[in-house]
Amino acid sequence: MSNIKEVVRILEKLAPPALQEHYDNSGLLIGDEQKKVNAALLCIDVTEEIVDEAVRRKCNFIVSHHPLLFSSLKSITGKNYVERCVIKAIEKGIAVYAIHTNLDNVLMGVNKKICDKLGLTNTRILKPMAGQLKKLVTFCPLKHSDKVRQALFAIGAGRIGNYDECSFNLQGTGTFRGSESTNPFVGKKGVQHSEQEERIETIFESFKQSEIISALLKAHPYEEVAYDIYPLDNVHQKIGAGMVGELKRPVSETAFLKIVKKNMKASVVRHTRLRGKNVERVAVCGGSGSFLLKDAIRAGADVFVTADFKYHQFFDAEGKTVIADIGHYESEQFTTEILRDYLSDNFSTFAVRLAETVTNPIQYL
Repeated sequence: MSNIKEVVRILEKLAPPALQEHYDNSGLLIGDEQKKVNAALLCIDVTEEIVDEAVRRKCNFIVSHHPLLFSSLKSITGKNYVERCVIKAIEKGIAVYAIHTNLDNVLMGVNKKICDKLGLTNTRILKPMAGQLKKLVTFCPLKHSDKVRQALFAIGAGRIGNYDECSFNLQGTGTFRGSESTNPFVGKKGVQHSEQEERIETIFESFKQSEIISALLKAHPYEEVAYDIYPLDNVHQKIGAGMVGELKRPVSETAFLKIVKKNMKASVVRHTRLRGKNVERVAVCGGSGSFLLKDAIRAGADVFVTADFKYHQFFDAEGKTVIADIGHYESEQFTTEILRDYLSDNFSTFAVRLAETVTNPIQYL
């Protein structure tokens, strides 16, 4: 039987915590990571009804999209639903994990699920994230350079877009002199040594830095490994906010909005004035996506499907795209399907269950 720590490790391969926004609080919020998982309940929000459902369905691990704990608690007395959930979860031995904006920002996350529901193809990140890449430079004796490269590639270095095992290599002469306390791989103590080496440059995702360095040190033959790490301003094409894609064939705006309402199970679609053009390219963002409006327009999106637009923000479309606001819960409700499929593919030791409780706080008459 798998424990919580093992399940968390797999979840964080899907959506590394380092990719969450600065204001977020994804991760293990309640529970002992050494405890065995009997069954997992997947939900969008943690409410008292969700905790009760977990108890009723004998689930001792809740995985939610929205974090139960966003800000610090100065007391836990049960004066609001958050505190009552914490108390009940601890009393019942239920662990709580949140996978929020880190799942928004990955290629196969929340926004890809929306694209799939709407039948979009050729999907890509709408606003790729900068500052997520670093460059490793190291120096290795020629006979060992291929081993070092392959070790780095195996751990995830050298991936650029749809290419992998990318590196730049240049031969030259390295010099060094070891003290009497050293045990040099080549050369002699106290004597300057020259060695034909290869300079290896490769790129990697910043959240993998500890793994990259560990792989380098393990594969490299030298006692002291020389390496440099440089931060890069390049955007990461597979990490970022929102997505954009194309329909297989153009449809009218009215027809597309009806598709959105049906496929996303939305009670209502608030939208800007229609432009009288066919819909071919569509941008999406699960949750509050108004910050991506300019990116959607820049990408040439005919419609931008998202949620939480305020009244005055609808004016900002300026007839350049159609904003389709379907509601926050509605835009993210299929996130649990991502988690169900992913966990089911990786574990057979516990049951994975979708919550039956609808936690949408907004009702429509």
